Amino acid sequence: MVMKIVPRFSQDRGHADHGWLHSFHTFSFASYHGSGHDAFGSLRVINEDRVESGTGFGTHPHREFEIFSYVVAGELEHRDSMGNIEVLKRGDLQMTSAGTGIRHSEKAYGPNQVHFLQIWSVPDTKGLPPKYYTRHFSDDEKKDTWVRIVAPSRATGVSDNREVTDHSPAPVHSPVTLFATLLSPSVSIPHTFPKPISAASPAKSYIHVVQTSGYNTGKASGATVKVTVGDEVVELKEGDGAYIMGESGKEMNVENVGDRVVEVLLFDVDAE
Repeated sequence: MVMKIVPRFSQDRGHADHGWLHSFHTFSFASYHGSGHDAFGSLRVINEDRVESGTGFGTHPHREFEIFSYVVAGELEHRDSMGNIEVLKRGDLQMTSAGTGIRHSEKAYGPNQVHFLQIWSVPDTKGLPPKYYTRHFSDDEKKDTWVRIVAPSRATGVSDNREVTDHSPAPVHSPVTLFATLLSPSVSIPHTFPKPISAASPAKSYIHVVQTSGYNTGKASGATVKVTVGDEVVELKEGDGAYIMGESGKEMNVENVGDRVVEVLLFDVDAE
């Protein structure tokens, strides 16, 4: 089976600047269409959003999506029709399983801009009751290791309890697992490709380098990682991502080849 890496460079992402919102779209979203980047397995949305203080997404509906937010900087206020009200900070991971339908709002809280990633996936079961979860993962926990922050509800070690204190991953009803790391300069970490749902398909992962050093609509800069899969090698900078096809049981390697700590998200997609 061929192993390969297909870069998705930051400057090629969809981009929207509404003044109060600065957003990059990895996949088709809102008015951004026609690029050929519509989804990757059950992943449908990876938006890197910056929302200005005092503004945000007003109350709006969702159905049949798993929606999670990864807070990079600032504070994000979440309110929903299930009665949840919460202010999320750096290190927080919020997940809403929209199921049969919810309404929610997300706004910048406090005096500063909030920078977060909004991620959607398609559940493998329709008509589920809506649910809401938050988890917190500190910078220390993520230092130079992959921390599993979202995982399928059926996976080992995943709790359906909203009040867990053991930092178990948020449960989703999609075949998606999300890992996060803060990788120090000159450090490399491996990741083993899981078994895909379909034996006829390659193992699929998506990697995203968070744009932590500032809003940049041009060519990516800043922190840099080298991704190695078999004979394939690609360098990615802040805002860059890549589709990765591998073989179950084989390893990819992610190395920080820059001069500063780099924040990286890694999705295993459509895996058992």
